[in-house]
Amino acid sequence: MRERTRLDESVSACRDIEQSLADNIELVELAEAEGDEEVIAEAEHAIAELAAEAETKRVAALLSGEADGNDTFVEIHSGAGGTESQDWTSMLARMYTRWAEQHGYKAEVVEESPGEEAGLKSATLLMKGENAYGWLKTESGVHRLVRISPFDSNARRHTSFASVGVYPVIDDTIEVEIEDKDLRVDTYRASGAGGQHVNTTDSAVRITHIPTGIVVQCQNERSQHKNRATAMKMLKSRLYEAELRAREEKAQAEAAAKTDIGWGHQIRSYVLQPYQMVKDLRTGVETSQPQAVLDGGLDDFIAAALAAKADGKLSETVEDLD
Repeated sequence: MRERTRLDESVSACRDIEQSLADNIELVELAEAEGDEEVIAEAEHAIAELAAEAETKRVAALLSGEADGNDTFVEIHSGAGGTESQDWTSMLARMYTRWAEQHGYKAEVVEESPGEEAGLKSATLLMKGENAYGWLKTESGVHRLVRISPFDSNARRHTSFASVGVYPVIDDTIEVEIEDKDLRVDTYRASGAGGQHVNTTDSAVRITHIPTGIVVQCQNERSQHKNRATAMKMLKSRLYEAELRAREEKAQAEAAAKTDIGWGHQIRSYVLQPYQMVKDLRTGVETSQPQAVLDGGLDDFIAAALAAKADGKLSETVEDLD
């Protein structure tokens, strides 16, 4: 029923755009015959808005992958650079949270590891909403920040890196089998603010999948059992996403562009000093308003990456910014 409702809404949206376009074109023709410039301007403005809406629907139509409609985990890890990179990690966590809020998604913090002085060593967010994974899947990769460091008394320019991983939440229609012998489960005390029960028991859980080396952890619940259940869900998501990626690479072979998300191969650069620019190194999309991007304005970058991915033209990151 959910699938039927989604399809009905998609078809209805296209028909509404068609009807509105026809109505406004007819309105323009009548206004031109009567010489009413004000009505013509209003109709042309409405048509421009329809064009923007149609573009949004076109990009949404690209979200036809096996797990695109699912909720998603967003994992962010700081790179080399100590406090600088840890602060950048917290900025990215805020950016994705703001993006989720702007699109009516619910963003939950699953895990946070605070930095020694400021920021976060790592953070895991759970985005809940229709097509959350589909919209965010192209955000996986290394993100680079260039700015005058607020932690440097000499006000020198610093470059920071953080990696982002996006993994779909596994629903009941997808089965991922994991054998107990392949798991190592560690418990530890949750970090963060204290209080009754918090920090008094080993409630936080870390699970390592031995064959792949994938590590997940959860500490946001009081109960160790709840944290373990959430961590297992995260692990299944990671394994499923790895399988999807392997399947996609095999199917597209030479046609698909494969993005190296290793350190030094960033997908996007955020430059705050000496000039201001955010540039996606895969699609070439750029803006001179980095603050708007850091406040969640990612739509242009996401749309371009999804379109390039659908066309098999998501290029490798061979370009860089000084």
